[in-house]
Amino acid sequence: MPEEVAVALTFDRVSFAVMMASPVDLEDFAVGFSLSEGIVRAVAEIVELEIVALPAGAECRMALAPGPRAALEARRRKVAGPVGCGLCGIDSLEQAIRPARLVESTLRMEAGAIADGFVRMAGLQALNRQTRGVHAAAFLFQDGGFLLREDVGRHNALDKLIGAMARSGADGGRGAVLMTSRVSIELIQKTAMLGAPILAAISVPTARAVREADAAGLTLIAVAREDGFEVFSHPERVLFSSGGGSTQEDSRFRGNDG
Repeated sequence: MPEEVAVALTFDRVSFAVMMASPVDLEDFAVGFSLSEGIVRAVAEIVELEIVALPAGAECRMALAPGPRAALEARRRKVAGPVGCGLCGIDSLEQAIRPARLVESTLRMEAGAIADGFVRMAGLQALNRQTRGVHAAAFLFQDGGFLLREDVGRHNALDKLIGAMARSGADGGRGAVLMTSRVSIELIQKTAMLGAPILAAISVPTARAVREADAAGLTLIAVAREDGFEVFSHPERVLFSSGGGSTQEDSRFRGNDG
């Protein structure tokens, strides 16, 4: 069975959020959460990071540079989230539905490469092979590189991926995010914060997620199955043919007008 523990994310010794998460890759989780929630703009703004084991769970203990520390004081909240779901550190409806960051990219990727990415993804989900109960978020680079993180929560998995990419200096604009989940507005917001131009998932998007992806300039792919996928927004980034590619192969994929 998959494990989950309470993970406190603290900044300068004050709690910001408590999430239920898989107790792996917590450094990536701390950095990715901080970036995707807009607490910091770069890894360097986290001047200290320590993972502290506690009887009740774990603490991601971070110290911020003066600039982001002052900005955080205006929005400091304590929030508990079940299995990585929910919106953290907010106190108004306006903050919950804030527009996603605009994604501007000329990146193009082959439909077949994205579909094959999901096949590779399944083979790399070590924790899910053991438990059949966790999500994965992966980044498929345009040059074929691959990076993957797992967690019981889909939001957490994406935060871990964002953190891993930031810590390694990877460019979020050079490929596609792949998810083993449905797509909600939070995943659109986090993907846009990463700067990734394409988000693809195996399950359905919410109507709000489709609208947000379209407004943010993000290519949203969903319902990814062995026989293809559907494109819900900005299909211009997906190339449906390649040199020598067959019409039969291209027929696996289709656009969706919403």
